Amino acid sequence: MNTAPVTSTTYLIAGLGNPGREYRDSRHNIGFMLVNRLAERLDVTFSRMESKALVTKAKYQGRSIILAKPQTFMNLSGQAVGSLVKFYKIPFENLMVVHDDVDLAFGRIRIRPTGGSAGQKGVVSIIDQLGTQDFPRLRFGIGRPPGSQGAASYVLRDFSRDDADFLPPLLDRGVDAVITYITEDLATAMNRFNSKINGDVE
Repeated sequence: MNTAPVTSTTYLIAGLGNPGREYRDSRHNIGFMLVNRLAERLDVTFSRMESKALVTKAKYQGRSIILAKPQTFMNLSGQAVGSLVKFYKIPFENLMVVHDDVDLAFGRIRIRPTGGSAGQKGVVSIIDQLGTQDFPRLRFGIGRPPGSQGAASYVLRDFSRDDADFLPPLLDRGVDAVITYITEDLATAMNRFNSKINGDVE
């Protein structure tokens, strides 16, 4: 199998989630939602399986972009991401992992250059597979579960109707953040987008 030419202008954007219609609109699948939105922006579609992930590729302003949705279920996301990183020889700084975060209020996004998993099992799996936590991630706040509801069941439930109405502008903001990371740099994306969706800096 021939590998595609790889340069420092190749980026892998991995959105985390669970495969299957029953999980499609769940909070845990906001990573899938983001890369779907990004694929629309780049005018590409997910049409192939590669390294246990649905994958599509695009060119944008001289950059090569690989979008991936691991199909291993969340807790084994590292199998797909690790294989893609190895196959395409992606520098860790050119890998961005997009995932949900219960410790951020809904409507907030956070870009970080490195860090622990904060208990997100997909990120745990990726760190284990890569042997490092030094890769960028885009965290989407989904808020804490209400009352005594456990986090495990909360993340697998669909967004509330009110939150679902707010998702399109939030996802568009996330897409803008990823594009800024790719075309400018991570620091610029962090400075510009690590705030509430309404622009109020936390």
